[in-house]
Amino acid sequence: MVSVFTRRIIAYVMDFFVVSAFVWIIAYLLSLIVRPGDYYSVYQSMLIISPILTLVYFILCEKFFGASVGKSLMYLEVKSRNGYDINWAQAIVRNLTKIYWFPILFDWLIGKILKKDRILNEITRTVVIKEI
Repeated sequence: MVSVFTRRIIAYVMDFFVVSAFVWIIAYLLSLIVRPGDYYSVYQSMLIISPILTLVYFILCEKFFGASVGKSLMYLEVKSRNGYDINWAQAIVRNLTKIYWFPILFDWLIGKILKKDRILNEITRTVVIKEI
């Protein structure tokens, strides 16, 4: 049986592909509008679009559906520790480190050193559980 931690890693990789697809679509549409044929500006805009879209994706998915696409495919769900769905503040704070890949590693590593879950899960009092 696969652990929740392994499922979370697989879900994060899946979500990376989902967000990447959205980023490429938006970047392509922007390139058609802003400067057709200037692909360098598209790559520059991706540095701005990607973290914003990643943050918006995780916040909206977890607030409205309780899970991102990757978490849903891995049968995981984000809940508040009291058993209720997460609120806006919890959704925003717990996903701050997902803007880029390296902050989430520090979030996880500090949590492991302190013998806890991710630090932002501890701060927001949220937990990732297997769906029933």
